[in-house]
Amino acid sequence: MGNRVIATALPEVKLVEPEVFADEYGFCYESFSADEFADEVAAGFNFVQDRHQRAVRGVLRGLHYQVQRPQGRLLRVVRGEVFDVAVDVRLHSPHFGKWCGELLSDANQRQIWVPPGFAHGFVVLSEVAEVVWKTTEYWFPELERCLLWSDPDIGIEWPIDYEPILGSKDAGGRRLYEAENIP
Repeated sequence: MGNRVIATALPEVKLVEPEVFADEYGFCYESFSADEFADEVAAGFNFVQDRHQRAVRGVLRGLHYQVQRPQGRLLRVVRGEVFDVAVDVRLHSPHFGKWCGELLSDANQRQIWVPPGFAHGFVVLSEVAEVVWKTTEYWFPELERCLLWSDPDIGIEWPIDYEPILGSKDAGGRRLYEAENIP
């Protein structure tokens, strides 16, 4: 595979760094190959949906996850920069409540694999960012839950020194020990 898989602080969450072919006219890289990703990144999962989101500096989305039909996500930034976070919400996991975070940008072209059973979110660090991702399950709004981005029991070290901009869903996030988690 032309992509290098990099370990994160959570064993199941993986950072994917592509092999980029660049010259003075631009660049090209393989962002997804079913055979290679099934072997090295997301073994046993098939992607069913693509999503694309745009947000401005300071917007924080998440920490979102679905109960009963959890989603795995393969994310990358095609414009700008975000700090991307995954939190293990599997009650019986030895890593329950632990988090990892990575900078994703159009400059580093990295992707992150966030498997089912993890809450996911990001904060936009550039003027504008566009994030695209594949999911292993369809989005079901009635099954979606949201953790509080600033929950002290999780202790995420967001690289910001201001109050982020939150949508109503994100502002209403619950603390880890009050939220419905995945068995």
